[in-house]
Order: sequence, then structure tokens, then C-alpha cells
Amino acid sequence: MTIVYNEQSSSFHLYNTKVSYQLAIVNSKYISHVYWGKTVGNTHTDSDFPMWDRSFSPNPSGSADRNFSLNTLPQEYPGHNNGDYRESAFAVTCADGTFSTQFEYDSYAIKEGKAALKGLPHTYASKDQEAQMLTIQLKDKLKGLKLELMYTIFEDYPIITRSVKLSNEGSEPVEINKLLSASIDYDHADFDLIQLPGGWGRERDIVRHPVHRGVHKIDSKRGTTSHTYQPFLALCDPKATEHTGDIYGMHFVYSGEFMANVEVTEYNHTRIQMGISPEYFNWTLQPDEGFQAPEVVMSYSPDGLNEFSQSLHRFYQKHLIRGQHQFKERPVLMNNWEGTYFDFSEEKILDMADQAVQLGIELFVLDDGWFGKRNDDRSSLGDWTIHREKLPNGLKSLAEKIKAKGLKFGLWFEPEMISEDSELYRAHPDWVLKAVHREASVGRDQYILDYTRKEVRENIINQIKAVLDTVPIDYIKWDFNRNMTEIGSQDPSISDGTVTHRYMLGLYEVMETLTTAYPHILWESCSGGGGRYDPGMLHYMPQTWTSDNTDAVARLEIQTGTSLVFPISSMGSHVSSVPNHQVNRTTSLKMRGDVASAGNLGYELDPTVLTADESRIVKKQIDFYKNHRQLIQYGLFYRLKSPFEGNNEVAWMFVDENQTEALFFYYLILDKTNTLRPRVTLTGLDPHRRYTVKEKGESEPKVYYGSELMYKGLFVQPPLAESETQSSYQINGDFRSVCVQIKAVD
Repeated sequence: MTIVYNEQSSSFHLYNTKVSYQLAIVNSKYISHVYWGKTVGNTHTDSDFPMWDRSFSPNPSGSADRNFSLNTLPQEYPGHNNGDYRESAFAVTCADGTFSTQFEYDSYAIKEGKAALKGLPHTYASKDQEAQMLTIQLKDKLKGLKLELMYTIFEDYPIITRSVKLSNEGSEPVEINKLLSASIDYDHADFDLIQLPGGWGRERDIVRHPVHRGVHKIDSKRGTTSHTYQPFLALCDPKATEHTGDIYGMHFVYSGEFMANVEVTEYNHTRIQMGISPEYFNWTLQPDEGFQAPEVVMSYSPDGLNEFSQSLHRFYQKHLIRGQHQFKERPVLMNNWEGTYFDFSEEKILDMADQAVQLGIELFVLDDGWFGKRNDDRSSLGDWTIHREKLPNGLKSLAEKIKAKGLKFGLWFEPEMISEDSELYRAHPDWVLKAVHREASVGRDQYILDYTRKEVRENIINQIKAVLDTVPIDYIKWDFNRNMTEIGSQDPSISDGTVTHRYMLGLYEVMETLTTAYPHILWESCSGGGGRYDPGMLHYMPQTWTSDNTDAVARLEIQTGTSLVFPISSMGSHVSSVPNHQVNRTTSLKMRGDVASAGNLGYELDPTVLTADESRIVKKQIDFYKNHRQLIQYGLFYRLKSPFEGNNEVAWMFVDENQTEALFFYYLILDKTNTLRPRVTLTGLDPHRRYTVKEKGESEPKVYYGSELMYKGLFVQPPLAESETQSSYQINGDFRSVCVQIKAVD
């Protein structure tokens, strides 16, 4: 891992054994992008891009070379109104109303380690020797502005992180209209674009298509990252597969509004960019102030999507997620939400806990409805006091009774929201986040609290601490169930253009305060499921509720898409009752268990209504999961068959780092009559070792070489549910799954 400055060629090379990233100073002024990809030698790091005189591509002032134009130069951080007609990375308006800037290279610095981004989530290095950081300083001396481009390379990862800081060293204020965090230019457009769009209950579809001339934009104007788009994009070789081809990805370490662009020019050059959305952003930078943009993680893989995902999984696990639960096995939980919704009593919860203990559950989570006078979703948000009619003995008593049964205790909060029917709203209607003199829209009959205001943040922190200081709590589910509208603050000192970012800074401050004060608690983020599942949240909370949709078939797509960028240890996945409450589909308890077991296993149902046979199956699922969760949560994850490729079948695999143990999951969605069993080739094993292969429930394993399993494959026949019988003509039924255990022979 090294960052080298070549004084002779005025160029920089960041490299380790897995990736090289090169940039150069051109004409002593401009920062040009040179290369990003497989590790290369350190000889030719200068800008070698061929320049020609292009019609209508102007030449910068002072350049005697008509071949040189910023409109065609591959750049690292392009400005605007300077002859580059492509999408800019930043835009400012000065006090005199002008918006033209001319930043030029000033200096650089290389340091060991990784600097923190104050007030923002960020990747980190535990030791200085794990990372190295390059800062390139650009200045517009006329306007008194300074740009700092910050790059970090990490040991043993094909990953570069980037961020930007703009400082006002002049005597007058400057308005920032746009300040993206990363921009890269490629000298061709032979790419497919991969993105992860979705919606509530169907988060993170994998969508892939060729890039075309023009600008393709994904963004969020909702105040948060949202269900609609993940703050992620990747360019890949059109022939790339799960196991072959170049992948170049950007992922935003931020939970607010974002924008990501892919632009293909008339010369078939490609520019990709990522940062805070400028839609509702306008920030006044006073003299001697600076604005720090959030971080972008840029990951590269020469070996396809699986290697790309595995690198991100390992990197996020070690350099983004923090705290006591960073590498801890996640407990098997029971959440009462779909089992009772708001209709519960202390007696009912204790009955459910008794059954949970019998099943082998380790953590009981009390969801929405325990506070204020909350009997539906129309009241009490903001009043984090005990609902005495439901819990007459109090929350502490309930928690202690549950813990006395041998269970851990968890609790649901939605601390960013306020109901109109609440004591907090009646006392502070001005704490609702909304534009001055405008009526506020409601979503789910609730408003958003104005976290830009210190007094609001302190009130919520104190309310939550009052609960956590008296009730023995091991887990918190932190929800967020609507997006922003009428964006503004009723505090006249806070301008509208700063609200969305100030809100995120306020939220991060609250989360940092609480997670630091209660490090033993396992914090899980949620936003109607996966509506704020992003790297920014993982910095504070090591896992996320993947989706409100618990249907096993729907989860095959949701969990596949999520796995593209997020580690399995961060993925909450639950078994619920049938017919499913989101899509009304009935699937076997076995398949529901096998899908949920490919994440952080939990149950979201009423265990008191399970039959004896169902209870026996659930107990077996939990026992099996406990024996293999270290492998599932922290092993290498492979996608073998994707539901996004027109398959009626899905296959996943987990392999440990030493290739001594693996689990193979296969799911059949809809059955067909008179078909042959499918053969599936496995991956990730040592071809020269022998492995025992045993389907869950089989008594005797078979022995294969790894090469047989990976090159010849296995015939797969998902078994019938125990209550089903074999029909004639090999008609077996829909929604079936199989789990195969694989172990190396000593």
C-alpha cells in the first residue's frame, strides 16, 4: 500500500496489490484522471490522453495549444463555466453574483492513516499502517476559495475512498449550489450500468443496461436515501458476469438526499459522479468557514460481481461498522409486530416470550405500540413514556420478566417523528420540520421532527436515555416511516437550502451520542424496511431491517440485490406467518426458514398459535442456524443463480475463509411438470480437497472433490414439505428449497 508522487511527471499513483489509481497535474494547473483498475507498474503515471483540436471545444486562457481543452480532458474534479460543457462537480455563487471559478493546483500532502470526517459517517483505519491518505489542494485566488480533494487507499482492499472540502479564505460569503464528492472520467463508453432501484416492499432490484449518449441520473429528493434508489452505481464490462469482468462501483456514505450521474459525451467518453443532491441544497459559506462533503467508497473488481461484493462486504465489516457488535454473532430474535400489531397486553407478550424460549429464540423485541396512548398509527410519536393501559406494571417490569426467562429484550423506537395527537406536539408545534408559513403534508399521520434544532435533538436524547437508563434493553430497532416534504425549518435562522443536510448532521449527532453512551445495545436501523439502508447508517448501527416485505419469494430478490453491496451480517431477515401479510402468498415453513436463514434470522409471528409440527420445524431451523450462523453472517457469500436473470430458481452459497466449510441454499419458485432435476455448479471451494456433502435432514453424507462440485456440479431436488405427499409424474409443488452442508474431509 503506497501513495507515490512522481515529481518528474507531476503525477500521483495510489496502489496496493489489488488496485491502482493514477492522476496527474496537467499544465501545472489541472488535475487529470489517468487510470483506475488492476495494479500496474509505477513508470508511466503522467497524463497520456491524446488531445486534438476539437471544434467548439475551447482552449483555456493562457494555453497556446489549440489541442488542449477542458471539454475533452479526463478530469478528477471538473468545474463549470470554464469550457467544460459536461456535468460539473461543483457550483458556487459569489457575493458579487458571479459564478465563474478557476481552480488551479496548489499543493499536496501524503499522510499515514485515515482522517475522520467530523460530524459525518466515514470509513476508518484502526491503525495508521492500514491506510494512507492523499490530499490535493486547489485554489481560486481571485475568489479566495480552496478545494481539498481527499483520497484514501487501504491495505489489502481494491478500494479508494474520496471526499471533498471547500473552504472560504476570502472576505465575503460564498453560496455553494453544488458540491459533489467524487467525479471520474473514462475515455470510452463500452460499459453496462448497474443500479439498485426499488420501492417499499421491493427494495434494491438489480437493474443492468448499456450506457447511452446523454445523462442518466439516479437521485433522491426525499430528504433521505429512500426505497426508490440506493446511493450506488457501477459501470462494468458488458460481458462481465458474477465471476468475470471489470466492475467499477461508487457507494455514498450518507443517508440524506443524493445524486449520481452517468454522462456519455459526443466523443463516447463517460463521466460518473456522486454526491449530495443539489435539488434543495444551497449553503452559505462565511469567511474562514469550510464545508465537508460526505465520503464516496469506490470499489473495483477485475473478477466479476461476486468478488466486487465480497470486497465491499469485508471492507464495510472492518472499516465502516464499529462497536461491540462489529464481529459478534447476531442473536435469533422474535418480533411481535406481525403477530399482534398494536393489539397486545403484558400477558400476551409474556405468553409469546414463553413460547419463544421453547423454540430456542434468544432475543424478544417489543415493537410499535408500547408508548404514549398508541393503539394505532395516528398518535403518540414523540411521547416516549410507557402506555400504562397496555403495560400497567411498566416497561422495566416487563423487560425483567422476559430476561428472567433467559431471553434478551429489545424495543422499537421512531425517534425522528411526531404525531399531531401527542403531548410533544401540543407543547411544541414549531418543532415540526416544514417551510415557514406553509402547511405540512402528513405521511402515515405523522410529521418529521426538526433535527436541525439543538433543543429538539436534546429533548429526544433525554427521552430515550430516560428509558434506557431504567429498562434493561439489549437491542433497539430505530424506525423512520415517512419522507420529507415542504422542506424547511420554522426556526428563521435556518435557511431552507441547508435543512436537508443540517437534518442529517443532527441525526448523526443523536445517533453518535446514543450509540456511544449505550455500546452494549445492538442497534438496528429501519425505514419502513429498507428505505434508509445505506453505508451512512451502518457507521452507527451494524444492521438494518432489510424490508417490511417478509414473503419468502419476494425476499429472494430483495436479499439478492442487497447482497450486491451490503454484508450479510447487516441484513435482518425474518420468518412470518402465511398467508403473507404483504403479498398474501402461502409458502412452506421450510422455504421461509431457508430464505431467512441466509441473513440474520428472526421470526415475526405469534408463536402461541403454531401447531406442534410447526413448532418442531421452527426449533430445528433455529438449532441449525445457531450451528452455522458464524459462517452465514461472516463467511464469503456467493450468488450462484439470480432471480434477476429470468430464473425460476435461486441459489446462494456461503464459504468460510479457509474453504473448509460451506452451505449451499437452493430455492425453486414455481414447479413445472415432467422436468428433470437441475444441475447447479458450486463455487468458492478448493478443487483439490475432498468434501462431505449432506442435505439438511439426511443421515449419511456423500464425498466429492471440490473440483467435482465446482465443475460438474450437483443435481438438486428440493424436498417436499413434511405434510406433502409425492404425486404422480414427479409433480412436487411450488415454493421449495434445500440446504446442503459441505465440509472438508480432514
